[in-house]
Amino acid sequence: MARRQKDKRLRPWPTVIVFALSIAAFAPSLYAQSTEGLVPFVLDHRRAMQTHSPVDVSFLLDAPAGKHGFIKVADGHLATGDGQRIRFWGVNITDWSKGSRQVPSKADAPLWAATLARFGVNCVRFQFLDLEAPRGLIESARQDTRSLDAEQFDREDFFIAELEKRGIYIDFNLLVGRPFKAGDGVQDANLLREGAKGLSLFDRRMIELQKEYAQQLLSHRNPYTAHRYTEDPAVAIVEINNENALNIGFHAPSPFYKQELTELYNKWLSMHRTPSQIAELRSIASAKESGASVPLMEGRGETATAPPERFYAEAEFYNDTQHDYFADIEGYLKHTLGSRSLVIATADHSHSASGYPILLATSSSDVIDGHTYWQHPEMYVRKSPMVNDPFNSTVVELSRSAIAGKPYTVSEVNNPFPNDFDGEGIPILAAYGALQDWDAIMWYTFEPKSDLAWKSYVGDAFDMSLDPVKMPELAAAALMFLRGDVAKAKSVAERSYTEKQVFDSMLIPPTERPYYTPGFPPDLPLEHEVRISSFPGPATEAFSATSISEPIVSDTRQLAWYHSPQRVGLVTIDAPRTQAMVGFVRSNGKSVTNFTAEVENSFCSIILSSLDQKPIAQASKLLLVAAGRVENTNQRWNTAGTDVTNWGESPTLIEQVKGTLVLHGLDSARAVRLQPIDGAGQPLGFAIKAKSMANDWQLPLGDVTTTWYEVEVDR
Repeated sequence: MARRQKDKRLRPWPTVIVFALSIAAFAPSLYAQSTEGLVPFVLDHRRAMQTHSPVDVSFLLDAPAGKHGFIKVADGHLATGDGQRIRFWGVNITDWSKGSRQVPSKADAPLWAATLARFGVNCVRFQFLDLEAPRGLIESARQDTRSLDAEQFDREDFFIAELEKRGIYIDFNLLVGRPFKAGDGVQDANLLREGAKGLSLFDRRMIELQKEYAQQLLSHRNPYTAHRYTEDPAVAIVEINNENALNIGFHAPSPFYKQELTELYNKWLSMHRTPSQIAELRSIASAKESGASVPLMEGRGETATAPPERFYAEAEFYNDTQHDYFADIEGYLKHTLGSRSLVIATADHSHSASGYPILLATSSSDVIDGHTYWQHPEMYVRKSPMVNDPFNSTVVELSRSAIAGKPYTVSEVNNPFPNDFDGEGIPILAAYGALQDWDAIMWYTFEPKSDLAWKSYVGDAFDMSLDPVKMPELAAAALMFLRGDVAKAKSVAERSYTEKQVFDSMLIPPTERPYYTPGFPPDLPLEHEVRISSFPGPATEAFSATSISEPIVSDTRQLAWYHSPQRVGLVTIDAPRTQAMVGFVRSNGKSVTNFTAEVENSFCSIILSSLDQKPIAQASKLLLVAAGRVENTNQRWNTAGTDVTNWGESPTLIEQVKGTLVLHGLDSARAVRLQPIDGAGQPLGFAIKAKSMANDWQLPLGDVTTTWYEVEVDR
């Protein structure tokens, strides 16, 4: 691994050019209750299959997937079999909204594989294949979940083959939503949540069933690729489970599981504590009878006031139990099944509490993973722009999980719909993910639609597949992230934690979120790369108190986050091949090297990125994605602005970006044309000629209903 330059403020702690615009109107005290000023604009992926699109970025993909061998770890990052660095820009495949199909028909599989490639997606995460058919692969007509549906599996095989041939890698999740049944031999099946969170990490029968499912899925030979999934180099990652952890204070759903966990705990105590220590724990827990089992605490209230002897004993037990479970499953995948894919244990996923316990339990796996959302629908908070709150942004939350020497992936993230500002998420995270030198970002989620159910609106809070802002932004940001247009940070700020500090972090109040590290400079992830240097490791000293600059500027000088109380937020990106302004552009009055924007809209995102390998100043083609606030027809917000009272219907409506874009410094340019693009990625009408002004080129915005354009530069 290359030498890592330490940040001086950190001390050990003792305890195309693509031009993408997304616009959203900002009303500080009143949420829009009407669609006045919004116009219909819909995506049509089916018609897009008919001819080549000038804004197709599938050239970013190296097809077919796996042609260079299995993905491996080299110098702490993902690499192809021949040692070349690879990043993944991906989506989850799910089917939450009506008419969606996680496993599409054979007739539709080529359509959806080609659509994803066209928008720059080079990896898909299959999250819920362990649901019953027709949603997942499990046969639905049985009293157990131990058999896979042959027809459904055949369709999935075909879909995966279509993805792979276009250069799209696969990430399999093994345990996510499996609906365990009594016929599985699982106790109290009627009381279990999907996936049996927590229980599935220690119950012996459930672990046997997980291994059986892994064998059925991964040892299966795909007839369309001729590979078993264990020997398919396009299967980049296998995840043992999704967002599954066993925390101190765990509450079992029935006496059977409470007794099973208690027995495991007492067996653990017999190997890790002396008889006198066990007797003391028995006394603390008021288990007076000699030889009685030491009970486990239940609920956060009891753990917060527990004596240290009891708290640390249980914290160690839960950590060891989780670690042993993940090591056992990983060993089964690699040594028994012979899988050559990299393994993720599970994600650091709960940002309402410390993530360090689950990171400690999973830090020996091949890849470290993180999840988060900006204002998840379950939060029921007034929707607000992320640019105004940099220290609680998805960037800062996700940055806490990365460990030095390990690839770091983000396999679930989104700024969910509806939110007048949800278009800010993709460009900001792509830019800062590149600064942080992350290995993958996979958006949640893309939902293939059946032909009969095609409706041009946003079907649920997470579905991006027909979002006329997020999909064009996905293509623009793919250029930024996959090419590495934004440079990685020059310095790396490292920190380490003892095992005791990891356990203590569970007692730190939520005011320290998301890092749960007292005194941690919240601006640090916006300036430098941040990593955990060793886990567990030696204690480090306290962080030095420093003032937070305005703007917060990355050490590469390419990223700046304006955040002062006197000004609403703005992020700027200024790199040779990608430049952007995201947020309240009009009120901040900023510009970047190659463009200035004078827009009527209060809130907008503007991304400018070359479609070739040249810098913006010399590139011949650009993609302009200009999308305002997105709503469904007849969508209505509640008075509090926390949710909608009417989800709405087809078609999607956009607020157009109106104003003027001025391009600067286009070397030897003789003419510049702006070609509107329709919802199928095809030219829409005639090209608009830019007005020449000395060495600048002026482009009018808002005259045509669209969310993206091709910009051509003649020299």
